[in-house]
Amino acid sequence: MTLRTTRLVAVASMAVLAAACTVGPNYQKPDLPTPPAYAEAQSTPRTQINAADADLSVWWTQFHDPVLEQLITEALADNLDVQTALSRVRESRQVERQTAAAEYPSLSTTANAVTFRSNRSSAQAPSGSSARGPASASSAGSSGFAAPGHLNFYSAGFDATWEVDLFGGTRRAIQQARANTQAQEWALRDVEVTLTAEVANDYLTLREAQARIAVGEAELARQRSLFTLIQARRQTGFVTNLDVNQQATSVATAAAQLPQLYAQARSQIHAIGVLLGKPPETLSQELSNPGALPPPPPTLPIGLPSELLERRPDVQEAERRLAAATAGIGVQTANLYPKLTLYPFAGFASSDIDNLFDVHSLAVAALGQITQPIFDAGKRIAAVRAAREEREQALMAYKSAVLGSLRDVEDALTRYENEETRRTHLILAVNAAKGSLTIAQDQYRTGFVPFINVLQSENALLNAEDQLTQSDATVATDMVSIYKALGGGWRG
Repeated sequence: MTLRTTRLVAVASMAVLAAACTVGPNYQKPDLPTPPAYAEAQSTPRTQINAADADLSVWWTQFHDPVLEQLITEALADNLDVQTALSRVRESRQVERQTAAAEYPSLSTTANAVTFRSNRSSAQAPSGSSARGPASASSAGSSGFAAPGHLNFYSAGFDATWEVDLFGGTRRAIQQARANTQAQEWALRDVEVTLTAEVANDYLTLREAQARIAVGEAELARQRSLFTLIQARRQTGFVTNLDVNQQATSVATAAAQLPQLYAQARSQIHAIGVLLGKPPETLSQELSNPGALPPPPPTLPIGLPSELLERRPDVQEAERRLAAATAGIGVQTANLYPKLTLYPFAGFASSDIDNLFDVHSLAVAALGQITQPIFDAGKRIAAVRAAREEREQALMAYKSAVLGSLRDVEDALTRYENEETRRTHLILAVNAAKGSLTIAQDQYRTGFVPFINVLQSENALLNAEDQLTQSDATVATDMVSIYKALGGGWRG
């Protein structure tokens, strides 16, 4: 093929590309309706409707607890689920690059060297033909072909394969791969959101258990002191053995509450260690010392439902999966149309290696091939229809993610609101129980009431203080749930 012919082929290819189209639907992000505001936010305390200035990516800093902040920082760096999600992102980027490579020709080079040697000349007759005599030799000479006894042949060249993307199948595949990569990036952010919430919840539960242990140990010490006092009064005859036995029961009951709390605290330390990608016992020394339960932040950056769709990683991931499924329809639709493949070749061939790269040894060729399946028993049509159903499923998954995110926020807000109300009542109950215990103790010392009244007042105070401690932790964890529901905790 001459250079002029090659240019004509190139021009024709460019014309074909210019006329190429992209089949399949173009993606448009669904416009889903959202309520103007969260219903539960109107009555929830500490809410801040305008969240424009709030940094939800580091919401845990609002608790002002350096230990919690350090734990979350280490978890985001070393957690195994985060590392796995990062690996998936890197893998998806390589798949995207692999898919994009189909837009370009595949070029390869070859080089050959052939040497042929024979110990027998063309005039020699094959073995066993000597009986034919001269006639046989004459016949061989009259054939007009003389095989050389020595032959060298050298070649070097380039060949390419290029499937022209006439109907946009490759372009749609690239769109699909890019959307899948973006979905994996949002999946990584969703793992970060879940991780930060889990670390915070485990840490708050640990501090709750330690606070309850402190209350239980103080109550046990108080019960033991009271038991010593009652024993002394029994020796002087002021009380009976019934009072002693009742107080011994109170001591044993108080002591029985502690082992379960000790086990819970240890379990939370182990859980935090694993979340940080470390052996369970790694943080035992660091976290075993009791710490105060951090107070909840003074405000909550609730924002608007429309902002939630842009913030929640799981919603964004579902939207990107929908975009990928939409592009997948185009990939399958392009298979219904003809495919054009070009096979250009350029190389040198010579029997003399010194003249291999001479201009006279150059050979250029090009082949264009168009293929169109005629009958496949409906296979390609079924693939297109299956791709459309995959898009429909992705759309339903996206809508479900949106509704689920709105529900998560509303549920978290209502739990927080009702727990705050419960906590207010528990504070009143603790104050009333303290007053009742003081009165019962004074009346018992003066002999107006039996000791059972004191025991009842002590149990009421212990229960009220324990429930208040649990309520403080629940309020804090409910706020963590709100931050998680709002999609806070991922790094951009």
